[in-house]
Amino acid sequence: MSYFTDLGLAEPILRALGAKGYADPTPIQRQAIPALLEGRDLLGIAQTGTGKTAAFALPSLHRLSEDIKPRPNAGCRMLVLSPTRELAAQIAENMRGYAKFLNLTVQCVFGGVPVGKQARALERGTDVLVATPGRLLDLIDQRALTLRHVEIFVLDEADQMMDLGFIVPLKRVAALLPKKRQSLFFSATMPQAIADLGRQFINDPVRVEVAPQSTTAERVEQYITFINQAEKQALLTLSLRAGLADGSMDRALVFTRTKHGADRVVRHLVSAGISAAAIHGNKSQAQRTAALGGFRQGTVRVLVATDIAARGIDVSGVSHVYNYELPNVPEQYVHRIGRTARAGADGVAISYCAPDEKPYLRDIERLTRVKCEPLALPEDFQKQAAGLPAPARKAAEPQGDRRNAPAGRRREGGEQRRDGRGDRPRHDDQRSDGQRREGGEPRRDGRSDAPRGERRDHAPAGGEGGEGQRPRRFRPRGPKGMGAHKGAVRRAG
Repeated sequence: MSYFTDLGLAEPILRALGAKGYADPTPIQRQAIPALLEGRDLLGIAQTGTGKTAAFALPSLHRLSEDIKPRPNAGCRMLVLSPTRELAAQIAENMRGYAKFLNLTVQCVFGGVPVGKQARALERGTDVLVATPGRLLDLIDQRALTLRHVEIFVLDEADQMMDLGFIVPLKRVAALLPKKRQSLFFSATMPQAIADLGRQFINDPVRVEVAPQSTTAERVEQYITFINQAEKQALLTLSLRAGLADGSMDRALVFTRTKHGADRVVRHLVSAGISAAAIHGNKSQAQRTAALGGFRQGTVRVLVATDIAARGIDVSGVSHVYNYELPNVPEQYVHRIGRTARAGADGVAISYCAPDEKPYLRDIERLTRVKCEPLALPEDFQKQAAGLPAPARKAAEPQGDRRNAPAGRRREGGEQRRDGRGDRPRHDDQRSDGQRREGGEPRRDGRSDAPRGERRDHAPAGGEGGEGQRPRRFRPRGPKGMGAHKGAVRRAG
């Protein structure tokens, strides 16, 4: 604790660090904390898992505790912006731990949960607010939150913010913040667009760079297997099954480019006896929390994720990262493999490259300046692949049977049907992969189930590609447990 003590951090913070077992600072903490204690703005370039949260949380909590003020109604003294729900929750949890012995409150707000409850929690204000941009602006628009009292502003994972299209919300947040404040700007990569964004938030910053830009995590062995797209699933299943069986693998993260693909991979793995779950934007917050909790506890050994959802996955013991599909944005590769080899541990990153993905591989190697080691297919791969079980699929009902399905019949997973006509899409169009029609057959709402980028979303009825399609119809929901609205039943009958 000598280093943190020498910095002059408040005694309650030192006590909290001792409870967590923190003794030696990481490089970014050594470089950032002294400057932040002086009130300087900071531009930090660091990979995931380098201790960024403590680097900005410890000096910020110290400054807030040294200058006690009443909590501003519907306001906050420190604002931390994060791109994803999982990362926001992780930051808030860590900051609560550091502030355990301080009279400071930490609130966290993000989408996927009722906004009214979050608004009521902010009525009396908070010292620290961790938020995602969308929900932050929702609360501001509802006049449940003001930013005029912010003294410390932190923008974390700025490059991911840009990838998710948050540039306009971020500019709006910048206009709402007071001019006199301390600003901290963190990013794993620093292309020109990110640097231009940073100039809107920070003024004469101290620059902290703990690793060369876009370098991959240390102690990660990186491999590449060249394989056809159709064979990737079998190779992944065989590799995971072997690694989990012989103990060489603890927990594995698998990355796909699409939500649809993540669900499909999980369905195959579960059929092969591998405990797996998916986490992506189409999952409810409860589903995402349950999947991540099971992964942390070890009841789920394999977590399949999209890039957007993966930013908040900070789980120790992730021994392997599989790039089932190479990212089309090379910077995402850096973030993906940064999920392993954390806290000084070693890790393995294995990528599957189909023929049409070779340009992505060239971009990744050019960015990271690392050439992955080729990894051959297992012996008797074709024979082993042929012996894998097919994933369980729900049998499709004939159209006539669907229309005559009795009202009140429950859908797979226990969800109540809204009318008596079978599995019509839910209003948010987030049916699981097992409930989708096969072969891209047009759905009743006129939208195709083909992967994103291969279909026209919101095709108008009767328009291009809309032959035989009809507009989506919404029927009023009847009383809970009563099936369809009785008026709709009379019209249908």
